[in-house]
Amino acid sequence: MILRAAFTIAPIVFGLDKFFGVLVNWDKYLSPTFASLSPMSVHTTMYVVGIIEIIAGIIVALHPRLGGYVVTVWLAGIILNLLVLSGYYDVALRDFGLLLAAVALQRLSVRFDMHPLAWPVAARH
Repeated sequence: MILRAAFTIAPIVFGLDKFFGVLVNWDKYLSPTFASLSPMSVHTTMYVVGIIEIIAGIIVALHPRLGGYVVTVWLAGIILNLLVLSGYYDVALRDFGLLLAAVALQRLSVRFDMHPLAWPVAARH
């Protein structure tokens, strides 16, 4: 439940912050290499990233077995972007730890999440 809650709340909060910029200027975290692949500006691309993060958080909330995979792949992409960007190796290392936690969420949900579309507390009633 702790991993499920964390991987629901964090992506939604960080995704929403892409629109409001309260926590950080997210534009600086997009490498020029990946930015050049987008037909949009860096700022607009980060809006799309925010939407994807919000969706990933919702998927984890509703179906952690699938959401664990989604977040794992998403974090792998973030790590690759940070390694290409250079200078953010500490953040990439932290995100690698989060990636391992997302793998753990997925593996645990195979065994313990008997009702993937309902929170376990609600499923007991």
